[in-house]
Amino acid sequence: MAAACVRSISKVGWSVLESPVVRRSGTGSYLVSGRMYGTGGPWLRPRLLSSLRAGGGRVLGCAFLLGGGLGLYQTVRCALQRSSLLAEEHRQVPGRDLKLVLYQYKTCPFCSKVRAFLDYHRLPYEVVEVNPVMRKEIKWSAYRKVPILMVDGDVQLNDSSVIISSLKTYLINKEKSVSEVVRCYPEMKSVNDSGKEVTEYNNKYWLMLSEDDNALVYPEKGMQKEEREWRQWADDWLVHLISPNVYRTTGEALASFDYIVREGKFGSFEGFFAKYVGAAAMFIISKRLKSRYNLQDDVRQDLYKAVDEWVAAIGKKKFMGGGDPNLADLAVFGVLRVMEGLQAFNDMMENTKVKHWYRRMERAMLNHEGQE
Repeated sequence: MAAACVRSISKVGWSVLESPVVRRSGTGSYLVSGRMYGTGGPWLRPRLLSSLRAGGGRVLGCAFLLGGGLGLYQTVRCALQRSSLLAEEHRQVPGRDLKLVLYQYKTCPFCSKVRAFLDYHRLPYEVVEVNPVMRKEIKWSAYRKVPILMVDGDVQLNDSSVIISSLKTYLINKEKSVSEVVRCYPEMKSVNDSGKEVTEYNNKYWLMLSEDDNALVYPEKGMQKEEREWRQWADDWLVHLISPNVYRTTGEALASFDYIVREGKFGSFEGFFAKYVGAAAMFIISKRLKSRYNLQDDVRQDLYKAVDEWVAAIGKKKFMGGGDPNLADLAVFGVLRVMEGLQAFNDMMENTKVKHWYRRMERAMLNHEGQE
């Protein structure tokens, strides 16, 4: 808009200079007369006024041109300064230089946690939606679960909590690369009670920071421990309340799989099969999950209780992290978000105290408030 105004002023200046009145006037010499720079006298004011009357059009045109030129100079200079500042800001924000590729199922709560972290910190990333049946998109990986985050094409991060802790550590500790940071979260394989090999990661709820950085991130006593405990609670308890609630009845199971098929990567036959056969299977599995985790007959009550416990722990603060979301806020938000659009989510918002916190989290995500 400023540039447009400058162009308009310049056009006015040229039109004045090119007008017949200005072209006919042969004055202006008095303004540059040597006597004009003397001490002056009674003759000066009449001669000056006469000059301005005779050559006023040309003077006015010059003034417009001069003003337009100065305005254009200022506009260009400000634009260049702003561009330079934006470029400098982009260079100074760690993580913006990383090439991130997220392999995911969109409706997976663990994948949603990672997206919440990346979006909050405004870290650009590419999404590869994995076919949950064939999983050919991750056939190159020995680790066969999602999420998987590839960093710069050669560093592979597995497990949602490891991904989040590694990247957060990297964003704060600028002295180490991502490949160096991830070594702090060693992989540990074991065999569970069912005889199945499982993979776990040490330290996955910890940030690997110096004492000074740790004091900046967690200025109050107990903040670090509180964040770790609630992050683990989201993984070990809250996540397991999702399936029994979204597949609680046959109608809800069908609605859930309709959403999964619509948002996921399925072929036409796979989509039909997943919607009807998958919904029936998950309805049955959800009953087993209810038994495994000792849930009530009405699993909604367990969801309501868990969510209200979370809100009670936040207390009068805006977020668990205080004035800004911390990693526990992002984890819980990521898990709950996968129910959006389903009956379980609507019931949760109506029957718990989570609504205000959830809306604040939505605004924080939308504004990418973690980028600072």
